[in-house]
Amino acid sequence: MSRVQNDVESQGGEARANHDGNHENIENWLPISASRKAKWWYSTFHNVTAMVGAGVLGLPFALSQLGWGPGITVIIVSWLVTFYSLWQLVQMHELVPGRRFDRYFALGEHVFGSKGRFGYWVIMIQQLIVQVASTIVYCVTGGKSLKKFCEILDPSMFEDIRQTYYIIFFVCLQLLLSQIPNFNTLKGISLLAAFMSICYSMVAFGSSLAKGLEHHPTHYGVRSHTTAGITFDIFNALGTIAFAFAGHSVVLEIQATLPSTEETPSKVPMWRGVVVAYTVVIVCYLTVAVSGFWAFGDLVEDDVLVSLEHPAWVIAIANLMVFFHVIGSYQVFAMPVFDTMESCLVQKFKLTPSRSLRIVARSIYVALVGLVAVSFPFFGGLLGFFGGLAFAATSYIIPCVLWIKAKKPRVGSFHWIASMPSVSPLDEYGALIYAGRWGIHGISLPGRVTFAPGNAGFSTFGAPRPTETQIVNDETWKLVDDVWDKKVQDIRDEALREIEEEKEKPQLLMASHFL
Repeated sequence: MSRVQNDVESQGGEARANHDGNHENIENWLPISASRKAKWWYSTFHNVTAMVGAGVLGLPFALSQLGWGPGITVIIVSWLVTFYSLWQLVQMHELVPGRRFDRYFALGEHVFGSKGRFGYWVIMIQQLIVQVASTIVYCVTGGKSLKKFCEILDPSMFEDIRQTYYIIFFVCLQLLLSQIPNFNTLKGISLLAAFMSICYSMVAFGSSLAKGLEHHPTHYGVRSHTTAGITFDIFNALGTIAFAFAGHSVVLEIQATLPSTEETPSKVPMWRGVVVAYTVVIVCYLTVAVSGFWAFGDLVEDDVLVSLEHPAWVIAIANLMVFFHVIGSYQVFAMPVFDTMESCLVQKFKLTPSRSLRIVARSIYVALVGLVAVSFPFFGGLLGFFGGLAFAATSYIIPCVLWIKAKKPRVGSFHWIASMPSVSPLDEYGALIYAGRWGIHGISLPGRVTFAPGNAGFSTFGAPRPTETQIVNDETWKLVDDVWDKKVQDIRDEALREIEEEKEKPQLLMASHFL
């Protein structure tokens, strides 16, 4: 009996060893965990690339919707909140001694337990929404930016070329770049993208500063003058600012590329890189937001470079910078998707890890994303909706929820107080989704035209966004009321009353004249 038992235990030990060995081999092949030789400054430009998008150019418009004090306050508070939530993720990367959570959803699965895999699925779905939606929008943005650059360069040669062909060209570039084997070898492209994002931020800052020195507007108040208009503008501005800090969906994957030892765990170099990245972020955001609003006041467009108009070479250079930026941003957000796909194909479908598998899988993904981008070139307008659903959750809410669940901070302690504002009110999450909804539809009140910035980060410089003024009729409001609460109807009624009162004023004046 003892001999049989020993044989069984021996076979079980060999099976576990083989399983562990196979798992380790797969981890060494997957793009997120294949190389752990990154330097701390790699994490700096990865984070800058993921966060500082062209959305920075919509921040002056957000200030015009909120005003000086509230606008700057919201930017700083959003920066502090996301800075703290990013710190939480960095600290939880090695939550269990000797184990690294290289993927966001793996951390969620551990914290919430493997039963039902609640944490795994909730985080994976939202993470994929962020990453897939971003890659689609980057295709559209890359095509639009390249088209605008070429048209400024030589209008007679390029004006008849459709935007579709520029998007296809961008997708072809991504087909080649997507064969980069792992996250760590992406460092050169990510560095270029981060540099480009800083450059067009400084172009916007310098151009706005020069314009402001020439002519100063006299009005710095908010754009709208009705209660309903101010309410809608506030939600739009909050959405634009909040989503400008939404880069957390790739943080743990970036940290996975750093080495970790008992003496120097990965959180040390990662946090050093994050501090530098977040310093760059707040400098870019505040300089562009303040200079743009200072130069144009409440007349600033939802893309500050549209307000500049001239010189043409500035607009052309900015578009080219955005083109190069989104090339790198696409890869930073696509690499975790590649990792998830390849892991599924190897572990679930038992396919052999190979270069051919990687080429086929990644090429299919890039082609499908490109097809969606070509078919729906207005997809960028939907990013506000995706932001409300997933960007806000992955950056503002989920890190704090995981921290409270895993660390169980004492009630009343600093970490408990700092985490609670992000996890306690569902109203906050609803407000962000609400802001994203207005970003999609660009709903305007009768007699009032508004732009629909969606996510102000994905526009083409030098031309206003093609927006559609929608008159809010009974059917539209019925649709809104089915989704949102009674307060929306109250706002609408108040706005209509104010509009009717404005219409009646000339009639009363005319009647008093005859009397």
